[in-house]
Amino acid sequence: MNNYKTILFWFIAIIITLMSFVYQRMTGPTYPVRGEVELNESKIDFGLIRSYDGGDDAPVKIDVPDDNIKGTFRYKRYPSYDEWTTDSLVRKNNKLIAFIPKQPAAGKVKYLITLQDNDSKVKLTDEPVIIRFRDSVPGWALVPHILLMFLTMVFSTRAGIEAIVNGKGIRWLTYTTLFALIAGGLIFGPIMQKFAFGDYWTGWPLGTDLTDNKTAVAFIFWVIAAISVWKNTKQRLWVIIAAIITFAVYLIPHSMLGSEIDFTDENYIKEVSQTSIIP
Repeated sequence: MNNYKTILFWFIAIIITLMSFVYQRMTGPTYPVRGEVELNESKIDFGLIRSYDGGDDAPVKIDVPDDNIKGTFRYKRYPSYDEWTTDSLVRKNNKLIAFIPKQPAAGKVKYLITLQDNDSKVKLTDEPVIIRFRDSVPGWALVPHILLMFLTMVFSTRAGIEAIVNGKGIRWLTYTTLFALIAGGLIFGPIMQKFAFGDYWTGWPLGTDLTDNKTAVAFIFWVIAAISVWKNTKQRLWVIIAAIITFAVYLIPHSMLGSEIDFTDENYIKEVSQTSIIP
């Protein structure tokens, strides 16, 4: 019977982790903006990217088989004092493509796409979409980070369940959670951040990156939980609290308040005054 309970508890932990990862990703500011518009009885589905690491202009592709439909897009850096620039979509086979001008890592551009034919036109979105550029992250840094953060959530949830049912594995589950969090969030996380945006840490006290801040909060609570169960395995309350905190912070959309170049900053304007990226 105990074996069945153990399998059930691990199954529950994995399902909760998968659901939280999907929710976090789909609600985050890097998830594509998806929708559908209709232009002269033609339904057009679209997905507008909000993150790009290709090292060149970011191609925003829309499937539009009808050759009579053309389009334009307006864009400017964000945040900035730039005027809006308007350009035409480029047709390649059945796709219309907007090429968003390349920015340095953490640079953002907001853009708005309009499709039109001879009789009418339609905006894909009411409000401009914001895309953030980043540099490529090597697989040796990205894969361990994702895997370890996934395992952190699995072991955190499993440790919380173990604490609730007064199980015997509370100590090793707590320390495994803490180890995975340190490795994934505090070692590989900053390494990945450095590759992508040029800084190891952009959370408190250096910035407002919620991804960094929520990692720090979870770490603090798991350290407290680890100290608690080291002294006495019956002290399970802090493990439950740490598991709840971890679940809560995992529901915060990924990359919220992340690295961002402020194009209105006077120091930045002085540095690039001779090499403006967008006219």
